[in-house]
Amino acid sequence: MRRALIAAALLSLCWSPCSVAEQSHSCSGPQLGTWRLQSFKTRYLDTGETTEPFGAHPSGYLSYGPDCRMYAILAEQKRKPPAAIVPTDAEKIELFAGFVAYAGTYTIDGNTVTHHVDVSWNEAWTGTGQVRRFRIAGKVLYIESVPAKNFRDGRLSSSSLVWMKVE
Repeated sequence: MRRALIAAALLSLCWSPCSVAEQSHSCSGPQLGTWRLQSFKTRYLDTGETTEPFGAHPSGYLSYGPDCRMYAILAEQKRKPPAAIVPTDAEKIELFAGFVAYAGTYTIDGNTVTHHVDVSWNEAWTGTGQVRRFRIAGKVLYIESVPAKNFRDGRLSSSSLVWMKVE
C-alpha cells in the first residue's frame, strides 16, 4: 500500500503543470520588466546598407520575467488597418509583413541573451534559440542580433534595437 501511495505521489509530480524544477528556477537582474521599442535598424553584411524595416518610429514591447519567460512584439510604424473586421488575403499579407511576435523562455550568459522560442508569428522561429547581444545603460536596453539570415528577405544581416524601460 505504501509503495502505491509513493508511486501515486511521484506520478502526480510528473504530471503537474509546474514541476519542482520549474518552481525553483528563476531569473534576476536589470533586464527584468517591460521595455518599449524606440528603434529597430537592420544592417546587411554583404553591402553595409542599413534600413529601418518597420519605419523610424516602430511600436513594440519586450518583457523579461523573473520566471525566465519572455515575449517580444514589434509592429511597423504605420500599419494600415483592414477595411473590414475580416481582412482580405492581401491585407493579411501586409499585416503579417509588418509584425513580429514571439514568446518563450530566456537564458543569459554574460552579455548574451538567448530567447528560446515556444510560439511565434513565424513558425520557422518556433523551437529555435534567437541569440542576442545586449547591454543596459540606465533605463535603456540595447539589443543586437547575431548575424543570421533576415526573416524578411533571407539576406545575412544583424539588427539593432533600442528599448526604453516602462515604469
